[in-house]
Amino acid sequence: MVGLRAPRRAEDVTVSEGFRLSITEEARKLGIKAGDRLRVKVERGAIILEPVKPRGALERLASIADRLLGGLHRAPA
Repeated sequence: MVGLRAPRRAEDVTVSEGFRLSITEEARKLGIKAGDRLRVKVERGAIILEPVKPRGALERLASIADRLLGGLHRAPA
């Protein structure tokens, strides 16, 4: 979760066509911007949205290597 903890305050939003939600102004104060990625979790009947932290380039490449090649292959030094 984002490091800032705001007081818990519930606001109603409406699900529009395409199952889109509007992020409330209060939630945007946590630094969420258009284009940011959010992780959707369901816990005990509640829907939780958490910002996905951007990963560094090397970490993204390692992830791709893991998926496509079964892990990084390092040349001997």
